Order: sequence, then structure tokens, then C-alpha cells
Amino acid sequence: MGTRSCFPKGLLLSACLLALWPPHGSRAALQIQKIPEQPQKNQDLLLSLQGVPDSFQDFTWYRGAEAHGGTMLFTYIPGLQRPQRPGSALGQRDVVGFPNGSMLLRRAQPSDSGTYQVAVAINPAWTMRAKTEVRVAEKPQKLPATSPPLDAGLLAATVIGCLSTGLLLAGSLAFLLVTRGCSGPRATTSGKPELGPRGGDNNVYEVMPSPVLLATPLGNTGPTSAASPPTLPLPLRPELEAHQYQDLLHPDSSPYCQLVPKS
Repeated sequence: MGTRSCFPKGLLLSACLLALWPPHGSRAALQIQKIPEQPQKNQDLLLSLQGVPDSFQDFTWYRGAEAHGGTMLFTYIPGLQRPQRPGSALGQRDVVGFPNGSMLLRRAQPSDSGTYQVAVAINPAWTMRAKTEVRVAEKPQKLPATSPPLDAGLLAATVIGCLSTGLLLAGSLAFLLVTRGCSGPRATTSGKPELGPRGGDNNVYEVMPSPVLLATPLGNTGPTSAASPPTLPLPLRPELEAHQYQDLLHPDSSPYCQLVPKS
């Protein structure tokens, strides 16, 4: 029992440290977020690195499935005047590194698609890694504008509206023709047509038959029609006719008394 209780305390402490110490090349703590997730041609792409420790020595970005000098884009060493060092795989790409380990790819092209990975060196014995897949798509082609399919209800409403409009116009035209045909010279209560004004004269004239027969003047010597009989003079009224014969019925004797026989 005494031998078992004398277990080295230093060995126990080392075992605890090894259990808590993360393995070399650990990738569990690092994550790469693509902004945007599906980049288009000529669009800026940000590879934001999440889970970077507060202190590290440097970080290196690679483009390719393997991390070596031929696939290295750049190395970023904080604290230097020019912290970013280009790599052999950078080429003509416009890439910007940030102190937090992120990378910005300006005006991404479809040829930039592939695997991107980063290695963050915490110390000479510990390096954290992460990778992601990038697909840069061509700009979507603009499809020709097509009219949306007509709904059955909308089509029926359109047809009914057109038919109703046509019927309304036909009815209005028929009513106009009927009213114009019925409109004419209005008849009065006596059955005689009412004459409208002519020539700017506002007076209304009505033709009426004469109650007496008109005689032709004596001075009218114009030609007469043989078929029509001559016009007779109008008869005198009885009182006028009796007045003409008063002198004959009752003669005045005074003129005869004044006659004196001559010797």
C-alpha cells in the first residue's frame, strides 16, 4: 500500500496537460465563412476566418488540395511593416490579407474556383488548419421576358367585359336610330302639323280656312280658267238692302210743292 501511494505526482501532472493540450495541426477550432456563399463573376469574395487565437506567429493561405510552396498564395506576419508576403500561386490575383487571418479576393473569376486552406502557426510545435471549397459562377444570363400565363378567371372576366361593352354600344346605336326616325314635325291637338320657324322668323303661323267666300275684285281683268265659274258678288245684308228702297216707298213731296206753273 505504501508503494502504491508513492505514485509520482509529476507524471500525473504531465498526463493532465497532455489531455488538455490540443493536438498538432488541429482544425476543429478554425472555421472559414464565405461572404457571399455563392460568389458571382467579378464579385469580391471574403474568406472570413473564425476561431483564431489572440496571439499567433503568422498565417499562410493556400489554393489547392495540398499545402506546399507551389500552392501558397501569401504569408501574413503581424508586426512587420509589410506583413503580407506573396507566394508562387498568387499570380495576377488581387488578394488582401487581414490581421485576424481573413482573406479578401477582389473581382473573383470562375478560374479562381477550387480548394482554399489556411494554416495558422501558434508556435513552432502547434499549427491550426482549416479549408473550404469555393465555386465562382458565371453571371446568370438574362432570360427573355415572357408574359405570365393568364388565369382562367381573368380570361373569362376579360371576355365577358368585352361582350358587355359591345352590347352596350349596339343598344345605344339602336336607340339613337329609333329616336331619330320617330322625330318629325309635331302635330297639335287639332291634328294640324306645327310649323317651325323659317328664315330666322320666330313667329308661328297656322293655316286656317276662311269663313266667307272671297269675291274676285272687279279690277282684276286677268285671264280666268274656263273650267272655273265666274265669281258672283256677295249679297248685301237685309238692312242695307231695305235702306236703298226707302226713298221709293216714301218719297219726299217738298220738291214737288216748290214747282210754280209758268204763264
